[in-house]
Amino acid sequence: MKLFLVPTPVGNLGDMTFRAVEVLKSADLILAEDTRTSRVVMQHYGITTPLQPYHIFNEHQTLNRIIERLLSGQVIALVTDAGTPGISDPGFLLVREAVKNGIAVETLPGATAFVPALVDSGLPCDRFVFLGFLPHKKGRQTAIRQLAEEKRTMVIYESPYRLVKLLEELETVLGNDRQVSVSREISKLHAETVRGTVKEVHDHFAAKEVKGEIVVIVSAEADPDPDTPNNEEKEVE
Repeated sequence: MKLFLVPTPVGNLGDMTFRAVEVLKSADLILAEDTRTSRVVMQHYGITTPLQPYHIFNEHQTLNRIIERLLSGQVIALVTDAGTPGISDPGFLLVREAVKNGIAVETLPGATAFVPALVDSGLPCDRFVFLGFLPHKKGRQTAIRQLAEEKRTMVIYESPYRLVKLLEELETVLGNDRQVSVSREISKLHAETVRGTVKEVHDHFAAKEVKGEIVVIVSAEADPDPDTPNNEEKEVE
């Protein structure tokens, strides 16, 4: 019995690892956040393992049955629409319950959107905090105000429909000159990373239709020595 968490590409299907394909082919069952999305990956790699939906709306109802299957000796793999399960995606609840029941859990290394976005940003990445999606309504303003005192580089996920609003909020709270980097469509054909001050990046995206998954990297309250290579400034593209 074993539970595998298997990363899938965030963009280019070529980013899938050989071992990820092997695990998915040999598993008894694949739990997928959206079976329609995952089926594209499975067909591309000739993976015929049965798929079962597992997402935020059914994870509580299906959890016990999945644990029973694992305890019976089955090997089950969990995938999400893109990236590593558990990172702003379903996964934590199942892992916690598996650990409680003495079930072996293994997460394969692989794709996750925030790592390339963080490294591409040109901002310090030796110390950072991953914030995922900020609250949409209740608690959002409090969360944004707390960013003003953060001493580490910040990583935020955002919807393309709320990106401009987020940049406006950051500009109000952090000031026009705070450095940010926005990456979208990571590893896809139209991948884009825009770096600069909050105002510069806001103006760039306010003038266009924003598409794709978004990762926003925000500099800390006080940047380290500007001569540090990790902190080299980059112009808005």
